[in-house]
Amino acid sequence: MNHDIRLFGAIAVRPAVLAVISRFETDTGLTVAAKWELNPTIKKQIEAGEPFDLVITNPNLVQDLIASGKVQAGSQIAFGRIAMGVAAKAGSRPLDIGSVEAFEHALKSARSIAYASEGTSGAYFCSLLERLGIADEVKPKLVAVPGGLTAPAVGRGEAELGVVPVTSILAAAPEVMLVGQFPAELQSYVDFAIGISADPVDAEATKHLSEFLMSTAVDDILAAKGVERGKKRA
Repeated sequence: MNHDIRLFGAIAVRPAVLAVISRFETDTGLTVAAKWELNPTIKKQIEAGEPFDLVITNPNLVQDLIASGKVQAGSQIAFGRIAMGVAAKAGSRPLDIGSVEAFEHALKSARSIAYASEGTSGAYFCSLLERLGIADEVKPKLVAVPGGLTAPAVGRGEAELGVVPVTSILAAAPEVMLVGQFPAELQSYVDFAIGISADPVDAEATKHLSEFLMSTAVDDILAAKGVERGKKRA
């Protein structure tokens, strides 16, 4: 009897992974039951006993789960990285964020800016405002959005701009558009890694899914959804 492969993944990778899961299921006859949460929530829930077979989250959190005995030692592998970007409601006027100066000007000129209040990206953005010395001016405009729903909030008009991983922005189309990625000098990629449970229901099927997600056959699909891969992989 086949069991669903229980995939527990970060909300930021959800659009990209969902785009390839149907192909995996068609090719193998296996089925995947996916659950999505913010990165810190994934770690907390797994440590509290949430059952899973394969996890995709930040590499440091996978390492923590290995240390706590929840993820198999030696199973961790880099999945990819996602750039930070700026979102606006579809049809908004073009906005220049191509340089540090232009980026700062856009933030200071915006009426409101949505960010992920509980996620990795939101923490980075808040620290970036401090680093740029514009926190006092920009923070009163921030709109904290829980649950990884930052881009849709921009589409609903709850904020003029949003700062969030580009995967989430692309997934919110056509209501939301990608203004652009953070300038190179300010960019902070959110890295993701795969880990296999220390107690998978079907070890062979879980390993098969891990190998599929790491295969070059899905690189183009993932790239179109905003996930950047390493240059050299098997």
